[in-house]
Amino acid sequence: MRVPAIGCAALLLLAVAACGGRDAATGGGTGGTAAAGGQCAGQQTTGITDKTIKLGGIYPLSGPASAYGDIPKGIKAYFDYVNAEKGGIGGRKVEFVVRDDGYQPPKAVEEARRLVEQEQVFALFQTLGTPSTAATWDYTNQRKVPQVFVATGASIWGTDTAHPWTIGWQPNYISEARVYAAYLKKEKPEAKVAVLYQNDDFGKDLLGGFKRALEGTKVQVVAEQSYEVSDPSIDPQMRNLAESKADVLLNVTTPKFGSQALAADAKNTKWNPLHIVNNVAASITVLKPVGFENVQGVVSATYYKDPNDPTWANDPEMQLYKQKMQQYAPGADANVPYHTFGWAAASSFHKAMEAAACPTREGLRDSVRNLKGVKVDMLLPGVTLDTAQGDGFPIESMQLMRFKGQRWELFGDVIDTRKEFGPLGG
Repeated sequence: MRVPAIGCAALLLLAVAACGGRDAATGGGTGGTAAAGGQCAGQQTTGITDKTIKLGGIYPLSGPASAYGDIPKGIKAYFDYVNAEKGGIGGRKVEFVVRDDGYQPPKAVEEARRLVEQEQVFALFQTLGTPSTAATWDYTNQRKVPQVFVATGASIWGTDTAHPWTIGWQPNYISEARVYAAYLKKEKPEAKVAVLYQNDDFGKDLLGGFKRALEGTKVQVVAEQSYEVSDPSIDPQMRNLAESKADVLLNVTTPKFGSQALAADAKNTKWNPLHIVNNVAASITVLKPVGFENVQGVVSATYYKDPNDPTWANDPEMQLYKQKMQQYAPGADANVPYHTFGWAAASSFHKAMEAAACPTREGLRDSVRNLKGVKVDMLLPGVTLDTAQGDGFPIESMQLMRFKGQRWELFGDVIDTRKEFGPLGG
């Protein structure tokens, strides 16, 4: 790539910015805070002052997973509300800088570098997607920049010990798979399952967890078809799966392909399997284009409150969310669950940051790995944030839901997979 000539002084400034990231908390540095003395001395304060905190997020605002672009709208609405009405987080106003990677890992690396080296963010709060997060976590951990509550459920974020600066938030895909396996063992103990999955770490993680959870049962996976995120359509894969005559279809996809799979299933009147769609493709925005009449009885699982569910009509947090979305994100539809997801994730960050012993990067890193029964009001009752040494999974509880009428309906109890199935991998 050709670099235009610039003056030596400008080059020096760029070099300082690029190498920044380990400011002494007791002085100097562009983001030093007076509060970060004593036990916090020498820790990183880039991107945080006594009055401000700067966060960076990376999302596919364009490309095949652009439906997820609604998430940062909910996050920004939460931070705008907290800034305007609560004085920020710990007295610090939050600036949230969002970058678009188009769901392309090389672009995610480029944007991570830009956020860390040019924008000088305190932390990366959410990089969306397993491929993008996997592409960036070596860099963020080398730079010792917190990469917290990444928007992907890959199990590696909670089991890996070489990347202490990166941690997930949502239930990992293996835990989610266990929930579906438990459901089938109880409701369809001799089910024959066909699986459509994304051919990357995301799809393979959930599929692998599903197969392991079925070991020793009579439930069988009888057909598998994968797709690439660059594929224009999954119709060929769906035709092949239909030939298996399976009585269950497990749909492990991102929104674009989840919608295509639901539509293909609806068109094939000769095949009528129980359709299970994974959580990340279970939004109303995925189902609506297919036609609600065509997705009746579809099953999924969730862990946060659905803004379309009248169960939460009088819930204080849901009422606050809808009011503040209208106030701070007037062009966004508060009934889109991805906005709610963003609100819940931002609220979780708020709790973790306030619990940090030091207002530093190290303080945040340690806080997110020491969460003890932290309640976040947008999560389902019974779902809390819990992490500890050797357990890097903040949320491992989910509840099943079935689509009925024009919305999802919860059924059964919240399933804590730690208690029901033991530690991940155990």
